[in-house]
Amino acid sequence: MPRPPRLLVGLGNPGSEYAKTRHNAGFWFCERLAQVLGARLAKESRFHGFVAAARLDPPGDGLWLLLPQTYMNRSGQAVAALARFYRIEAADILVVHDELDLPPGSLRLKFGGGLGGHNGLKDISAHLDTQDYWRLRIGIGHPGDRDDVVDYVLKPPRREEAEAIDAAIVRALETWPWLARGDWPAAMQRLNAKPASPTENLGKT
Repeated sequence: MPRPPRLLVGLGNPGSEYAKTRHNAGFWFCERLAQVLGARLAKESRFHGFVAAARLDPPGDGLWLLLPQTYMNRSGQAVAALARFYRIEAADILVVHDELDLPPGSLRLKFGGGLGGHNGLKDISAHLDTQDYWRLRIGIGHPGDRDDVVDYVLKPPRREEAEAIDAAIVRALETWPWLARGDWPAAMQRLNAKPASPTENLGKT
């Protein structure tokens, strides 16, 4: 039987000064999904973040949306608090986060695997005591020099990058029906496909 996600976590940093930065791509997706599902995110101090309950179609156990407000490197505190309270297994968690190793506009859905140096994933894995949960990676590109990474992720994307990231988020939202059913192979086929480049559509009507 397919197992749909019971907890979707968007990663980012709290505060208006970080709202438009690349590191908040996970927040952007989760906020947009909440709008699509008609779910209202509200501050829940016991879960250290903004939380919303949403219905799944077809009906199942329902879905929790979570935006940790603990800053990126302490994301696991919020994830573990909610998962343990509602007895959600790690395999039923989907974490959405920014990914330096993918160009803007790219998406990758995978289960488990390495953490790619991402501090949010590191803390979540430490708190859950496992790396076996789903991740949806939203490409933000790489500055080219590892010494520039911190400054890069904490700045807003350039206009063309922002447009590509937004297009990727739209594509992820369009794939949501498959994710909600737990049809992970079909979702991966759609999400992991290479996005069309702007020049590929020239001359088409």
